[in-house]
Amino acid sequence: MSDPLGKLPPLDLVRGFVAVARRMSFTRAAEDLFLTQSAISRQVKSLEEFLGTSLVIRRHRSIDLTDDGLRLFRCADGWLQQLSELTASMRRADERRPVTITASLGVTSLWLVPRLGEFQSRYPNIDVRVAAGNKIINLEQEDIDLAIRYCSDASAPAGAVKLFGENMAPVAHPSLKIRHIESKSALEKSILLELDEPQRPWMQWADWLRAAGLDKVKPKGVLRFNQYDQVIQAALAGHGIALGRLALVQPLLRQGHLVLAGKRSSEVAGVGYWLIARPGQGRAEVSEFSGWIRQEAALTNEGVP
Repeated sequence: MSDPLGKLPPLDLVRGFVAVARRMSFTRAAEDLFLTQSAISRQVKSLEEFLGTSLVIRRHRSIDLTDDGLRLFRCADGWLQQLSELTASMRRADERRPVTITASLGVTSLWLVPRLGEFQSRYPNIDVRVAAGNKIINLEQEDIDLAIRYCSDASAPAGAVKLFGENMAPVAHPSLKIRHIESKSALEKSILLELDEPQRPWMQWADWLRAAGLDKVKPKGVLRFNQYDQVIQAALAGHGIALGRLALVQPLLRQGHLVLAGKRSSEVAGVGYWLIARPGQGRAEVSEFSGWIRQEAALTNEGVP
């Protein structure tokens, strides 16, 4: 009994014909397959000879399909599309799919990135992709596994895990030698680094100074920034005193790059940093990464004064 597979035309010839039929052009089909026009023409001619029938009517500036060509195209086009999708899925199965996490610019640069080296050394077989940005995005639509979001406790979505709260305290580079900004004389000589975000007054100096009874004292100057990581970079450069979000700047304090510039800290009630997982996510590597983030958050909570 003869093998019916042996009677099928070569795949390259069928692929070349389908490319021509899709574009109704030898030139465009050649561009799609990264071949020359003459090579595509030879493939179609070879297929016609193999089948013993004409598939394409060649005109001066256009082409048409014969009845046999149209029948073959309708059959082969769908089959090649399915084959393409199947082979693509097989290739993806062999690739390591990274765990993707999104977080704000400040959380990413100050809290997440400094810790990723430790995660990679512990889990060398898990790849991580970080999508930093302050815009809240849809995890399912953007194919993102996890998110760390800063929001009120009341607005945290169902299933979210609170990592840590918000505690604020003045921080500065040790070269400034400021340890007690609560004194009138120290404040008058200091430049304050301000986050220009009025919708979060607890992150601005006005609230802190008012609570410390220093709202009538005028500092030497104020530098304003629209991103929190810029505020901290300015503090690291010795340009002034920042209100440190202690959960985020903890590594910098521990390493001595920043020091507490005052004795007074304040806890902001009802807000925090939340870990959110995409619904229906069941990959083991996502669970591993999520568990590691929660462990690091617990250590952060222990270290916040």
